[in-house]
Amino acid sequence: MIAAEAQTEAPATPGQTGLRRMRMTATAILAAMLGLLVLSALGQARYPWLAWVRAFAEAGTVGAVADWYAVVALFRRPFGLPIPHTAIIARNQMRIADSLGSFVEQNFLAPELIVDRLRAHNMAKVAASWLASPVNSRTLADPVVDSLPALLRVLDDDSVARLFERSALPWLRTLDVSALAGNLLQVLTEQQRHQPLLDRGLRAAEQWLTANSGLLQAKFSEASRYTPVRLDAYIVNKFVEGVIALLHEVRSAPDHPLRLQLDEAMQALIVRLRTSERYRRTGRLWMRDCIRYLKREDSYRMLWHRLRVWLSTEAVREDSWLRAMVADMLASLGASVRDDPAQQDRLNAWWLQLVHAAVIRYRHQVPALIAEVVKSWDLTRSRERSSPKSAATCSSSASTARSSAAR
Repeated sequence: MIAAEAQTEAPATPGQTGLRRMRMTATAILAAMLGLLVLSALGQARYPWLAWVRAFAEAGTVGAVADWYAVVALFRRPFGLPIPHTAIIARNQMRIADSLGSFVEQNFLAPELIVDRLRAHNMAKVAASWLASPVNSRTLADPVVDSLPALLRVLDDDSVARLFERSALPWLRTLDVSALAGNLLQVLTEQQRHQPLLDRGLRAAEQWLTANSGLLQAKFSEASRYTPVRLDAYIVNKFVEGVIALLHEVRSAPDHPLRLQLDEAMQALIVRLRTSERYRRTGRLWMRDCIRYLKREDSYRMLWHRLRVWLSTEAVREDSWLRAMVADMLASLGASVRDDPAQQDRLNAWWLQLVHAAVIRYRHQVPALIAEVVKSWDLTRSRERSSPKSAATCSSSASTARSSAAR
């Protein structure tokens, strides 16, 4: 039966092994101090110089016993004796838990204290500077894109249909498409964000003209039946070369007049989209036709299926256009906030208000958690750990015995 009990015992952890070794060492030192005290007391009459050894042993013994008693008395009554002012923590555990929670709440969770500490730091600028780095924006964009396939698997067709009917359709019916388009164009043209798109468009037009000069020549010859073919080819080639040269010139010069004219036309279009009643009516008509098309079940299911397939395909590619677009948007947002102190002030004010509200709302839960944890402590295990540790203090007491004996 003893063997069976030995097999069922859990293996000792390194901490328990060290604790057992410390207990044995402390007990051995205490026993040595007691033995040395007895021997020196018996031999002091014959050898007077043993008074120094006796003082050393007394100091070590008294110091070890006093330290052991002081720590053990916190958790239980030593040897079960009803000594006053013992088992302090055991008798006052609930009150100590509540007091500790209240102390933390009053001295560490004051809203003004936390907000004042955070106000000294420009968190918006720090976060925006970090986000403006292409490496960091890509680091943040990757997990966002990687989570899309799992999110798309959760959203089945029936869930999408309910979401579309309950949320999307009412919002689309009241949507001002014209104003929305104007706002999107305004965001696109702010800080010249549309220039890279314009460069890509010019490059694509250049490539198309170069690749399709033969098609242009054929169409020109069909329209002009009475001119020689060589003349048609000459005219078309010169026309294509001139247009390509103009496109290349516009693409190479950021301050080209055509770019400025395009910017002016874009700003005028933005104003018309935001203010023109004719554009608003056109937008409402387009939206009405779009809603009619989407309300047919097969239509929005087909669109959702295509969107889900495209997003799933782009999400698994490391060099996908979706990853680059999300990373560019995050980096552009970070750069915009980093270079705009007014936006930083607004974001910092919003952040501090959020922290202040969160602290006021949840500050009482932290002390409650602290009190609950302290009340749930098993003091039996605590005193088992503390008693041998306190016994180990006899070694440090013995080391101070010399000074005590000298005094």
